[in-house]
Amino acid sequence: MEEILKAEHLNKYFYEPERFHVLQDISLSVNKGEFVALIGKSGSGKSTLLYLLSTLDTDYEGALTINDTKLTGETQNELAHFRNKHLGFVFQFHFLLPEFTALENVMIPARKLGKYTVKEIEHQAMEKLKLMDMDKFADKPSGKLSGGQQQRVAIARALINEPSIIMADEPTGNLDSSNSKIVFDILQELARSKNKSIITVTHDIDFAKRADRIIEIADGKIVLN
Repeated sequence: MEEILKAEHLNKYFYEPERFHVLQDISLSVNKGEFVALIGKSGSGKSTLLYLLSTLDTDYEGALTINDTKLTGETQNELAHFRNKHLGFVFQFHFLLPEFTALENVMIPARKLGKYTVKEIEHQAMEKLKLMDMDKFADKPSGKLSGGQQQRVAIARALINEPSIIMADEPTGNLDSSNSKIVFDILQELARSKNKSIITVTHDIDFAKRADRIIEIADGKIVLN
């Protein structure tokens, strides 16, 4: 198996209201095409860990390498460019622009990357919506879509720049069980047929059990890997 992400001896502290060691000597690796679920009680540190792995939080001790690139110590501009090119994000709240259509929302990260023409980006965005079975809603304002539909558009948006890793933070947290299953099946298919690595934080144990591997965090430490 080809390793795509490696975290070595990550330590993270919070300093308000007092110093607190929130992540303690975390080391882990994720392989290409692997679906990993991060679980743990509220306050265990799992979402904090995801933000470190995603390079959104750089205030830590230790080392992080993704796609053979050591990211620890890089500038915010370099990290932003790396994220846009290599990582896709899906959150509990979809963060779509409600007045923009589904298609326009999906196009945003690719327009920011500036690698292709608007016409090429539009074609790619439509392909990603088809993958989510959302192409028939391409011209509908995202604010008029259901919660499950909005999350599928958010996944399409996460895929537009062909990231090697998708980071998901409670992607089914606001969805009913049938939509949760749809989102899981989509993510699983992306891992299996598109060789995307999926790292997702979840409270949903049934969701986690279907992943390739569970990493459990308790009191800032890995207790199951």
